[in-house]
Amino acid sequence: MSHLSPSVSSVVGDSAEDIHVDQRAQQLHDGKTRDRARVWAATMEGFDEGLGLRLAHTGGVARLGGVEVLDRAAREEDEDRTLAPGATRSNGPGNRVEEEDPDPFRTCFERDRDRILHSPAFRRLAGKTQVFVFPDDHQRTRLTHALEVAQVATAIARALRLNVALAEAIALGHDCGHGPGGHASEETFGSFLADGYDHAVWGADVVLAPLNLTREVLDGIRNHSWSRPATATPEGEVVSWADRIAYCAHDLEDAVNAGLVVASDLPAEVRELCGSTRSRQLRTFIIDVVTTSAAAGVVSMSHELAGALSALRQFNYERVYMRPESIGQGIAVQRMLGALVEHLTRQGRPDGMSMTVREAVSYVAGMTDRYACESAISLLDWPLRELPGGFDLPRVAPTVPE
Repeated sequence: MSHLSPSVSSVVGDSAEDIHVDQRAQQLHDGKTRDRARVWAATMEGFDEGLGLRLAHTGGVARLGGVEVLDRAAREEDEDRTLAPGATRSNGPGNRVEEEDPDPFRTCFERDRDRILHSPAFRRLAGKTQVFVFPDDHQRTRLTHALEVAQVATAIARALRLNVALAEAIALGHDCGHGPGGHASEETFGSFLADGYDHAVWGADVVLAPLNLTREVLDGIRNHSWSRPATATPEGEVVSWADRIAYCAHDLEDAVNAGLVVASDLPAEVRELCGSTRSRQLRTFIIDVVTTSAAAGVVSMSHELAGALSALRQFNYERVYMRPESIGQGIAVQRMLGALVEHLTRQGRPDGMSMTVREAVSYVAGMTDRYACESAISLLDWPLRELPGGFDLPRVAPTVPE
């Protein structure tokens, strides 16, 4: 039986009976769709159960019982009582460049977490490379990486009685300074700027600056990379470890699932100390950071497990990040992004607005992988064969983002 419309079905020779069945199926589908729409529309204003208010459901809902609202000031008092001596305390509106009034219920670091979570820069991470350019449905993007770093960081921070909201905010925002195509973009952008381009610094000082985040969150983002100065808070140090733990484990998992490596190829010390699966590796490293840090009084990892983490990272570099195909992708990304910056510096944006070199770098760095490729095709007539592998033909011509 054909699922084409009656007019098309008649052309290809469907019988009148087949056409009638198709029409009846369509009528049933339309009827069910209308029924679902009516049910959904009936919930528009919620439900009045005679309580003088509106409920999300009808037929009885779970009761709170007597509740005393816990406002921000009371929660800050709880932090003083329950957090570790060296943990960072929330402080009213927070230490910000521009002063603000405090929120009645959220701490300053919870507000920062929420601002990052709702920001366009964070959403764009969904379209930016983690390891694989244009990943398949189950491979990581920069956004899923940030979420996994946040899970590791909050697990460690909670166990050590640190400020969980601060750790989470740093973790969610730590990679917002990344450009399209992964780390390969940093070298390209850096060639245009006298002070170079570091995604950690750029994320804190440029991308997230409009959010007026607390200095503690910006410090943690700016210095999360191990090549940067130490962070000013223990929560920032937790994120530095969480970042490395998360990407070593999940990048390996993606590589195994892609058929690039097999788990049995891992160094013996990795397999013996922390296993060959992401789940066991995360559990092992998190527990070690918690127990070692608690004993030492500084966020750290034991020599033995740090050695295993280093061996895992080295394995990923040799077999995944620096494989010939990955290097080739990086070169394609760099050539394309460099050409875009040069074009925008000379010609300005598609809407006619002129741009300095730094503005052009910022504009291109904010692009997703797909938007960068579409822009190269639209603005530069970039040859399809020279695009990073995995890009399909653009669906629409790019428009200027807000």
